[in-house]
Amino acid sequence: MRALPRRALLAAPAAVLMFALAACGGSDSGSDNAKAADTQQAQGAAGAGAAGEAGDADDKTEPPLTGDIKQKAEAAALAKYPGTVVKSEEDAEKPGMYAVEVKQADGTSIEVYLDKSYKVTDTKKEGTEENEDAG
Repeated sequence: MRALPRRALLAAPAAVLMFALAACGGSDSGSDNAKAADTQQAQGAAGAGAAGEAGDADDKTEPPLTGDIKQKAEAAALAKYPGTVVKSEEDAEKPGMYAVEVKQADGTSIEVYLDKSYKVTDTKKEGTEENEDAG
């Protein structure tokens, strides 16, 4: 019987320490992790703002085009705006549309928007907010 109270006396400081750590929110490394998470969150918000300025609003992911759809969309965009395809994807800002980014010979990039029948419906020069009429 005497061994039980001795164990209890040894366990009591450990229990107090655990309670204190839990009440304080963990160890110092935990607060470093919280600071790092806050920093990453702030950087993410800044990046989202910059991405919004570049035209990727609402942080929606735009799935890349593949297969036959990719070939047809890129061919239609290049027929109207010759250059090199940088990327082609479904357009999250305009559901039901495709977006193909073309780097032109002069070094500028243009985003070409196409409907499901691969008809060019709109364009946007990269780095600008205003849309140009596809004409």
